[in-house]
Amino acid sequence: MTDATTPQGPTDSEAVASLAVDPVAGTDAAPAPRGAVPDEVAALSGEAPASKTFWTNLNHPFTVGLLLTLGGLVALLLGIALTNIATILVYIGLAAFAALGLDPVIKWLGKHGVKRGWAIAIIFLTGAIIAVGVLWLVVPTLIEQIGQFVSGIPSTIANFEKSDFYHWLEGIFGTGLTTLVDEIEKFITNPSNIAAISGGLLKVGAGIAAAISGGLIIVVLTLYFVASLPAIKDSLMQFAPARKRPSVRAMTDQITDSVGGYLMGMVVLAFFNSVVATLLHAVLQLPYPLLMGVLAFLITIIPLVGPVLYWITATVIALFTSPISALIFAICYLIYIQIEAYVLTPKVMNRAIEIPGSLVVIGALIGGTLLGFIGALVAIPVTASILLIIKQVFFKKQDAKV
Repeated sequence: MTDATTPQGPTDSEAVASLAVDPVAGTDAAPAPRGAVPDEVAALSGEAPASKTFWTNLNHPFTVGLLLTLGGLVALLLGIALTNIATILVYIGLAAFAALGLDPVIKWLGKHGVKRGWAIAIIFLTGAIIAVGVLWLVVPTLIEQIGQFVSGIPSTIANFEKSDFYHWLEGIFGTGLTTLVDEIEKFITNPSNIAAISGGLLKVGAGIAAAISGGLIIVVLTLYFVASLPAIKDSLMQFAPARKRPSVRAMTDQITDSVGGYLMGMVVLAFFNSVVATLLHAVLQLPYPLLMGVLAFLITIIPLVGPVLYWITATVIALFTSPISALIFAICYLIYIQIEAYVLTPKVMNRAIEIPGSLVVIGALIGGTLLGFIGALVAIPVTASILLIIKQVFFKKQDAKV
């Protein structure tokens, strides 16, 4: 006779385990979150139940709150640190863009048998000679013309008030125009107002010193970036998977070549604008031709809107000297703007990425709002790079989805 044991039912551990899954839920029951336990088990053990939300599922709320607070403080400190080093970041960005702008020239010299080291030395030596020549020949004349411009403001306004154009305006606006011009003259010719506008002479001197030191820093950084640009590209390639490195390398080379060609093209076009402006002022016998040429270079280097801004500014300034000369200048420079847009720009920018005009304006506005003149200057290459990445990566992925 065999002893048969009668089942006594499930043990306590088995009973607890059987409660882990609700039999009513079936196979569609959602798995419990990782680190959580079912509600029935939590009722026995006192742990956080799975049915609760994330915040009530935390067994150590004090620790989590402390970590979140420390994370917020670290983010705040990083923001303050980035704000304090914003100037240095701007220097680095300008030096990087300058290095990309010089790279096409270095490659062109390399195609003619000049090694990269010698090409860099030739470029920077040529730049140093040009800088010394500008300082030696142009700056004294430029300073003299600036002094003549400031000291000649009263006589310029007086001659303007005697012109037929002024009398025509006075007939439209009445005697209030004379009062307005007189107030403007008093404000401009008052040295205290000029010092107040510029923040004081001491602040102006500090700004000039900071600009000179910043320029030297940018030149040194540009030299290092140009010399190590191939190594920098190779290092960045290591972040991409090995199977994608050839395509990433090709896209990176296309971006750098396009940005470099665009930056170099902007400088060339600004130089053409400067030469044309100087010649027009000299031929039409408008005052301060060299000063206006330098102003043309600084304004027209802004993409798209620069030439138009200079055309308006120079025409308004020329009105104070001679309305007829101002009209001739406006017509001639407007003709040059059309020639530049339809003839020079396509030839100079043949290696740059084509960007829709609306994106150019939007990019310049955003860059100018964030970083001022520098932002407007570098916004277009950045927009071009983003546009190229979208075309090469996102659009190709979308086209592959059939």
